[in-house]
Amino acid sequence: MADLFAAEPAPAAAPLADRLRPQSLDQVIGQEHLTGAEGAIGRMVAAGRLSSMILWGPPGTGKTSIARLLADAVALRFVAISAVFSGVADLKKAFAEARDHARLGQRTLLFVDEIHRFNRAQQDGFLPYVEDGTVVLVGATTENPSFELNAALLSRAQVLILHRLDGAALAKLLDRAEQEEGGALPLTEDARAALIASADGDGRFLLNQAETLFAIGPADPLDPSALAALLHRRMPVYDKDREGHYNLISALHKAVRGSDPQAALYYFARMLVAGEEPLYLLRRIVRMASEDIGLADPQALVHCLAAKDAYDFLGSPEGELAIANAVLYLATAPKSVSGYKAFGAAKRSARETGSLMPPANILNAPTKLMKQIGYGKGYAYDPDAPDGFSGADYWPEEMAPQTYYTPGDRGFEAKIAERLAYWQKLREERGQE
Repeated sequence: MADLFAAEPAPAAAPLADRLRPQSLDQVIGQEHLTGAEGAIGRMVAAGRLSSMILWGPPGTGKTSIARLLADAVALRFVAISAVFSGVADLKKAFAEARDHARLGQRTLLFVDEIHRFNRAQQDGFLPYVEDGTVVLVGATTENPSFELNAALLSRAQVLILHRLDGAALAKLLDRAEQEEGGALPLTEDARAALIASADGDGRFLLNQAETLFAIGPADPLDPSALAALLHRRMPVYDKDREGHYNLISALHKAVRGSDPQAALYYFARMLVAGEEPLYLLRRIVRMASEDIGLADPQALVHCLAAKDAYDFLGSPEGELAIANAVLYLATAPKSVSGYKAFGAAKRSARETGSLMPPANILNAPTKLMKQIGYGKGYAYDPDAPDGFSGADYWPEEMAPQTYYTPGDRGFEAKIAERLAYWQKLREERGQE
């Protein structure tokens, strides 16, 4: 099985990112929480024994380099495959070769890049070879293993999380790039900071951008605007059906619920910049208006639906401002889940009570027979009653009156609470409680 990630130093003609691949674990930048003496990987290497693991982290954070260096550190045979290009036949061949080497006393570290791309059945194929020690499996994924890998495989492997490279780690990478190229990048200090920010935590992307700058070699150092004109900015990591999507919509919802308009606006903008569909965001904020605000501010839902109409009328980007205003309205509105809880309680009662008939007096009687059996008899028409309130019992005869909705003391619900208390007082006065 070919090693797709060769361990020997890259030739001078190789891309800069390959030439700067670390040659030992202590050269890996930004993942010291794993590779340091007290980290999970550091401890395994010190003990001379590796367990199977899944390396989960964003692109360009060192997953491939760590896997290769792990094999070197504990003298394991290193075999690498990619789930993008490999199938069942490649896996069978890799396992057969690993078993042959195991008979000769040499264990194999099998590195599987993009392991989440193997389907569940293919993932099951790893299990016997991991269990009997034929291979030490090191999988790499940018996707949440909880969603993408089956439980049986996860139970046999540690999940180690690699961090997005921060500004300090990326600055170290640029320093190494300049040492490798024998000169400084043609950038002003502000442009250097802008280049680091543009990488969005991806070391490989940063080194590729640096390599382009070295190749072009402008006569004068570039400022941020000249750098932006020359290089394309990296798009944020975001996949509409993956974890990044759910993380950001969760953050937006919780910022709105927590009455933080600044954070809510930030996450809303993050999703738009990453390419989220505005109509998806509109559907979610309509849900927020109903779930988290409800009758504490009945205008919240009205504002959200008006934002939907404005977006339908204007489209992007002009209509996005209406959605932003709706987000701000929700974040600054009084919050109440009284209606949300009341609806849930009412549904539970509906399931438990089955098909109880409403009282006959509130049933319509469109036929003579229905009138004869008492439908509609004695119905009190509330608008004509004193105070516009009859206080009639609307519950099935077999069921005692229930209380599902208890309004809060914030916003418009405080007025609703006053109304309910007044009607209850009338019931008691008229002996209808």
